[in-house]
Amino acid sequence: MPFNTKFRLSLMMFLEFFIWSSWFVTLGTFLGSNLLAKDQEISLAFSTQSFGAIIAPFIVGMIADRYFHAQRILGVIHLIGAGLMYFLYTSTDFSGFFPILLIYMILFMPTLALVNSISFNQMKDPAKEFSKIRVWGTIGWVVAGLLISFLSWDSAEGLKEGLLRNTWLMAAVSSLALGLFSFALPHTPPQARSVEGFKLSEVLGLDALGMLKHKNYAVFFVSSILICIPLAFYYQNTSPFLTEIGLPNSTGKMAMGQVSEVVFMLALPIFFIRFGIKKTLIVAMLAWAVRYLLFAYGDGNEGVWMLLLGIALHGVCYDFFFVSGQIYTDAHAGAKYKSSAQGLITLATYGVGMLIGFWAAGMISNFYVLESGAHIWKSIWLIPSGISVLVLLLFMALFKKEQINSSQ
Repeated sequence: MPFNTKFRLSLMMFLEFFIWSSWFVTLGTFLGSNLLAKDQEISLAFSTQSFGAIIAPFIVGMIADRYFHAQRILGVIHLIGAGLMYFLYTSTDFSGFFPILLIYMILFMPTLALVNSISFNQMKDPAKEFSKIRVWGTIGWVVAGLLISFLSWDSAEGLKEGLLRNTWLMAAVSSLALGLFSFALPHTPPQARSVEGFKLSEVLGLDALGMLKHKNYAVFFVSSILICIPLAFYYQNTSPFLTEIGLPNSTGKMAMGQVSEVVFMLALPIFFIRFGIKKTLIVAMLAWAVRYLLFAYGDGNEGVWMLLLGIALHGVCYDFFFVSGQIYTDAHAGAKYKSSAQGLITLATYGVGMLIGFWAAGMISNFYVLESGAHIWKSIWLIPSGISVLVLLLFMALFKKEQINSSQ
């Protein structure tokens, strides 16, 4: 791949995830401190990601893939997104904030598929080339978090002054930059120029439902949905939790999770080949349980090491379960249902699973709140830890040892 193309794709990935990280990590803290939102309102805001994930296949499969160049629709979405981000920056209450965020996430979630499509279209060997491009997205996510903490927007003083609202302005500016830059990206024409042969079931991944006839895959599929319930607790509660207990530079420290994601992404192929799919998934689910135990018993003083270790486990939690799960799904799908299968597992996890998780996290957080507004975090974190253990036991009992060939 020419250097110029590689540079453009890497910058695209950097900006894509920089935009997302600019506001998503601190969303719960922003809503609680700036808009005085309740826990259930915060969970509703995070649920916009799930609604976006459910609707995304319609936009990508029915519009982007058939009528427009991918880089052009990416540019238009991010230009619109810049305007929506600015409106969120000016929001003063949750009732005006939520519908704008919902519209934004319905538009944003399809861009995650679009940046992949643009990248794959320029590659001769995606298995070797894609990770070198995609890693810049993780770097973008980390840089945004470090920048927020460097500017002290998430500090106690910054929260008092309402500086966290600046994250939306930062997201608006970077979204505008990517929107304009997208029109300079490599051309990625639509995969189909008509609706002939269009199947809604294929767009939504429903054609791959036949894979559930395989007992092992059915166990994995159900486990994937269930494990996304505790995952939602991490996304929704970690920033408010670290801020409430007084941990300084919490957003920058949370970026350690993405750093570990890069490290364990490199370790995954070795572990996967040596120990197989079952042990890899077991290690991942065990890491979920341990992470939340560390959060439950850690604190901002002598126990801060427990919090940092829990954050650092993100690489094991995410890579060993979701990335290995994508490989496992691809192996079972076969050539005919590869795209449909990935669409189905994404719809089930980021759509259905996390939607349930965000709702549960909001209900439980609201239950364990004191009159002062402080939370009983130990009780809150023990619940997703327990859920993770139950999912682990279910998986270990029902999933049989299996050898897979990811190239089949």
